[in-house]
Amino acid sequence: MIRNHQQFKTALFAVIALALGTASQSWGVTYTAIDLNPSGFDYSCAYGTSGTQQAGSGTMAGEEHALLWNGSAASCVDLNPSGFYSSAVYGSGGTQQVGWGAGLSTGGYHALLWNGSAASYVDLDPTGRFIMSNALGTSGTQQVGWGMGYDGGHALLWNGSAASYVDLSPSGFGNSVALGISGTQQVGYGMATGDNPHALLWYGSAASCVDLNPSGWDNSNANGTNGTQQVGWGSGSSTGGNEHALLWNGTAASCVDLNPSGFDWSEARGIIGTQQVGGGYGSATGGQGHALLWNGTADSYIDLHQFLPDGFTDSFARAIDSSGNIVGNATDSSGYQHAILWEIPEPTTLLLLGLGGLTVLRRRK
Repeated sequence: MIRNHQQFKTALFAVIALALGTASQSWGVTYTAIDLNPSGFDYSCAYGTSGTQQAGSGTMAGEEHALLWNGSAASCVDLNPSGFYSSAVYGSGGTQQVGWGAGLSTGGYHALLWNGSAASYVDLDPTGRFIMSNALGTSGTQQVGWGMGYDGGHALLWNGSAASYVDLSPSGFGNSVALGISGTQQVGYGMATGDNPHALLWYGSAASCVDLNPSGWDNSNANGTNGTQQVGWGSGSSTGGNEHALLWNGTAASCVDLNPSGFDWSEARGIIGTQQVGGGYGSATGGQGHALLWNGTADSYIDLHQFLPDGFTDSFARAIDSSGNIVGNATDSSGYQHAILWEIPEPTTLLLLGLGGLTVLRRRK
C-alpha cells in the first residue's frame, strides 16, 4: 500500500519505466490478435506488412483475389485488377504490393506490382521471355520473384517495370527463385547438383550469388532478409530430415539453428531488425503448427498462438514490420484459414494502463 507522496512518486516512476521499457521491445508485450478475414471471403492469408498496411489474398466464390488491409477486416481493399479472374499478393514494402494475376489476356500467371489500388497495377511479366512469372517480395523500390521459361525457372529482380528485369539465375544451379529483398540483398534458392535446393543470397546480379547452404545440411532455402541477415530453413541427417528454421549473417558458416527444444519442425519466413518470424510444431505445441517469433536464438522464441482467440487450431507467421507487428494466418475449427494481424499495443497505451493502475493504488493509500 502506498502511504505517502514519496512512495507514490517512486511507484509512478517505476511503472512509467516499466511501461516504456516494455514498449521498446516485443519481449514480454502482450500481442493483440486481429482477425482480418473479410466478410464474404471463405479463406484469407496475410503474407506481407509495411507501415499500417497488411497484404495478402482471400478466396470468394472459388476465386482468389489480392487483398490489402489497414488493421481490420472491414478496411479490406480488393486489389484484383479489371480483366483478371484471379490474383494474390505475396509481399509488401513501402507503398508497394507484389504478387501475381491471371486473366484471359495474360494466358497464365503474370507478376504484378500494385500501389494500393486495383487500378494501380503494373504487369511485370517480361514480354515473350517467360511462360509465366510471379513477384514474391518488394523493398518499396525493387521487386523479386521468378519467371518460368522453357529452360526452367529463373530468379528475377525488377525495378518497377517489365523491361527492367534482371535474371539472377546463377551458374551451376538449375531452377532458381528469389523470395525476399531488402536494401541491396535478394534471397531465395536454387537447385544444386542432386536436385537439392540451396539457400542463395544475391547482390543484384547472377554473378554475385552466395551459396548459404550450411556444411552437413542437404537442403536449405532463404525466405527473407533485413539487408544484413537472412532467414529460412534447412534440413539434413542431423535434423532427421526435418526442416529447421535458420538464420544467416551472409555466409553458410554463419548459420544459426533456430529450432526450439520440443519442436520437430520449424521455418523462418520474415525478419526485421533483430527479430524473426515463422512457425513450428512438435511436442511443445501438441503437434499443432504454431506461429513463432525469435530474437536470434532458438531459446528466445515466443509462441504467438497463445494470443489468438479460442477456436483456432493452427497458425503461422509470415512477415514482421518495423514496428514489430506481425502477419500470417490461423486455421479455425472448421478448417478455414484466416488472415491474422498480431499487433503490439502502442507505447502510450501501455503507459496509460500503467498510470491507470497507479490511480487505483493512490486511492487505496
